[in-house]
Amino acid sequence: MKFNRKDYTDDELLHLYRGILKPRMIEEKMLILLRQGKVSKWFSGIGQEAISVGSTLALDPDEYILPLHRNLGVFTCRDIPLDRLFAQFQGKRTGFTKGRDRSFHFGTNEHHIVGMISHLGPQLAVADGIALAEMLDKREKVTLVYSGDGGASEGDFHEALNVAAVWGLPVIFMIENNGYGLSTPSNEQFKCQYFIDKGPAYGIDALQIDGNNVLEVYDTVRQAAYSIRKNPRPMLIEAMTFRMRGHEEASGTKYVPQELFERWSKKDPVENFEKYLLDEKVLTPKSLAAIREEFREEIERGLEVAHNTPMPTPDVKEELADMYQPFIQDVIKPKDSARSERRFVDAISDSLRQSLERYPDLVIMGQDIAEYGGVFKVTEGFVDKFGKERIRNTPLCESAILGIGLGMSIKKKKSVIEMQFADFVSAGFSQIVNNLAKSHYRWGQNADVVVRMPTGAGAAAGPFHSQSNEAWFFHTPGLKIVYPSTPYDAKGLLNAAIEDPNPVMFFEHKLLYRALSEAIPDDYYTVEIGRARLAQEGSDFSIITYGMGVHWAKQLLNTMPDVSADILDLRSLLPWDKEAVRQTVTKTGRVIVLHEDTITGGIGAEIAAWISENCFTQLDGPVVRVGGLDTAIPFAPPLEQEFLPVKRLREKVEALLSF
Repeated sequence: MKFNRKDYTDDELLHLYRGILKPRMIEEKMLILLRQGKVSKWFSGIGQEAISVGSTLALDPDEYILPLHRNLGVFTCRDIPLDRLFAQFQGKRTGFTKGRDRSFHFGTNEHHIVGMISHLGPQLAVADGIALAEMLDKREKVTLVYSGDGGASEGDFHEALNVAAVWGLPVIFMIENNGYGLSTPSNEQFKCQYFIDKGPAYGIDALQIDGNNVLEVYDTVRQAAYSIRKNPRPMLIEAMTFRMRGHEEASGTKYVPQELFERWSKKDPVENFEKYLLDEKVLTPKSLAAIREEFREEIERGLEVAHNTPMPTPDVKEELADMYQPFIQDVIKPKDSARSERRFVDAISDSLRQSLERYPDLVIMGQDIAEYGGVFKVTEGFVDKFGKERIRNTPLCESAILGIGLGMSIKKKKSVIEMQFADFVSAGFSQIVNNLAKSHYRWGQNADVVVRMPTGAGAAAGPFHSQSNEAWFFHTPGLKIVYPSTPYDAKGLLNAAIEDPNPVMFFEHKLLYRALSEAIPDDYYTVEIGRARLAQEGSDFSIITYGMGVHWAKQLLNTMPDVSADILDLRSLLPWDKEAVRQTVTKTGRVIVLHEDTITGGIGAEIAAWISENCFTQLDGPVVRVGGLDTAIPFAPPLEQEFLPVKRLREKVEALLSF
């Protein structure tokens, strides 16, 4: 292995050596602890240390790095205290996740690291978001994110590179090409010979380096970072390397030909660099022994502290609370009484405009939302007022844009992301349920993101533009879900959702956009998230519903003059107002839970179960659910009308009244 020291001083070379030796010594100790049962799992980076160490030391300490399984050197080179790092590995409370996640599945803003999730690919887009925030703040900073050769097969890899290229984001995509994705060799992962072949297709500069040569990694990343800071753009660097142990220790290495181990063992990044420095007289046997003893003592001290730290004690109250960033909403009333007649769609637009004025760091992202104004014209004219940096047209990359929202949150920026139709959110599902929803619980990082979801059927738009999919997210702790039914609530709740530092799924029924209007305050105001509204009062029974269901219930009762009923508009679905539900059940004793979504597994099932469990003695009849058919939503209007629960609502009301 050849090393070109160029103009690097002895101290700089020694700094690199110390950087690469420490993770190797920690790894060797971890393998012993694994055999002793003191660590439950270990993903070894032996043989790949040069990539993590060289690239980390090449960046400024305040530039973010997003590592993977085999990047221990990132954490050690950022001087994370070893007792906390070892506590993290052992699931202790003094780690970075309070025992809630393992190994490198954590982040720390103090050290400018955002750890991985097991899905790997989504973190590439988070790096895009951090880089976008840096660029918007006019900071000459670069963000570095790692991907393995296996993980680069995921769609998130394509989306992240594509958006970074289109937007000119200052990101280094470091591909650790070790020849295997777990046990699957490269020739079964991709057809191109090298990942640098992908760079030109995206319009991205691409470089290939010897990933076992720490000096080459350091020099290449250092020069790339300097260039990118001055001329923001993404860059792909492919580091050729090999892992000398299994994907994780339990998986073994039987699937790897022995000759590969023999060949790559001669390229050991630590041993070769050590020999070079001894030859160069940068190291001496005495100084080498001193460094090793220093690290050995540091490792033993850290392990002793971590070992003597007790396992976390479960606290249900804390566990539930930590799913969200603490936030107590202070409901804001309009400053004056001025009101204007506004359609539902206008109320949404008003909210976005006033929130953009209120929060200078707020960015809105979505397909066709800039000059075109969005397919529903919600953001029409926004570019002229707020500029294209804040009103950002996106490629068709739902997953990447949602990940960018989390990255922006890491840099203290708010984002509103428009799904062109709620149906399309499935393309970004993993980002929402695995990243946005879990980030605060895992390592205390909130996701200050609102996802706008034009939803619902009734326009004969067929199976892919008409779904009500709020129940997908209702099952996911860490999210909030809001679903207004009036222009007043649409504006006030969207303002509140943007104000809230937690991720909010905001559903807007498309049929209400231009079919419903009312006089609402011109000024900025908010409506309390989690508080239901009694849309109509009665005494015979209660209809608990939300969104379009509120209007179906009103329309039905208008045709039944001898019947009176409470109509409880939930408005918020997560959290939902249990006390308001209890009050209306206690008042009438008979309940129908109505929603447009399919009946099986819908939100109504949870509410009905809660009523049966908590209000049983107040009931005078069974809790009745009414919802859409358990089918996809058909295109032809007669079929679609049969899917919707309107006709069945009348039948259920009549049956309940006769019970």
